[in-house]
Amino acid sequence: MPRVSSTLVCTFLVALSSSAIFSFVIPASARPPRLTLRTSRTSARDLEVAGDLAGLPRGSIRYLTREDLRTLPQLTYTVSDDANLTAPTKISGISLDELRNKLAASPDSDMVVAICVDRYRASYPRDYLSAHRPLLVLLINGQPPDRWPKDSKGLGLDMGPYLISHPKFTPSFKILSHADEPQVPWGVIRLEFRDQQALLGAIAPQGPRAQDAAVQAGYKIAQQNCFRCHNLRDEGGQKSGRPWTVLATWANALPDYFASYIRNPKSKNAKAEMPGFPAYDDATIAALNAYFRTFAESAASKSPPAQKAGR
Repeated sequence: MPRVSSTLVCTFLVALSSSAIFSFVIPASARPPRLTLRTSRTSARDLEVAGDLAGLPRGSIRYLTREDLRTLPQLTYTVSDDANLTAPTKISGISLDELRNKLAASPDSDMVVAICVDRYRASYPRDYLSAHRPLLVLLINGQPPDRWPKDSKGLGLDMGPYLISHPKFTPSFKILSHADEPQVPWGVIRLEFRDQQALLGAIAPQGPRAQDAAVQAGYKIAQQNCFRCHNLRDEGGQKSGRPWTVLATWANALPDYFASYIRNPKSKNAKAEMPGFPAYDDATIAALNAYFRTFAESAASKSPPAQKAGR
């Protein structure tokens, strides 16, 4: 029997290996299409995206049409615990995690912020995304936004062009009497992909008491609750018209007013749109007060001392 040279055997194996490798390459026609970020709006229903976007300078603004969004994996759930939907409802859309993975510039862009037409904001830190799997909703009961139900408060307001919901929401933490709350904004027009540490650092407590246990508890509650409607400079929601500095002033100079406003806003302002938090116990109110006071105390420490009369 003739001997086969080792060189010939090696050549054959390399050829076989290469053939096997190339046989598993996915043809270009079968690959998912690249998501197109548009430089201008084509419709009022386009989703605005901003923040730290992959391949673009920080702060860039781009747009996605509904057709663009439909090229991404679509998920469908029947939800029965969303306060915006008054009956069990079928929702379809894209996970915020999927959008973050497709659009965010880097793993540091680990927070998604939803901004609504009324300047309300909902923030989705990485822990929230992992625990609750929020969904950017494109269809409700198979219907586009112009056929969606109106807002659940009976004001006759459209809830489109987008809203955010969950397959099912189970609170994942509790701080004092504040339990983890579902972030389910409607009227969503923009998503931002942000560095979580930098964004939350904008509202970090200030001064020598910053690390006190009560201050840190208040800080964590404010991140999820107060930050939705109140802003500190360019960060946070602007729906309320009362920025962080006003809350800090109330907490420092008018603690009873501050507590009453949180528990029952309409008792202090009949036109207040903020929901009350009557279940917040004294320890929770004290933690929020301690947190917001750090801003007033820090501002006071930076002010120049008043000059005495006659000098």
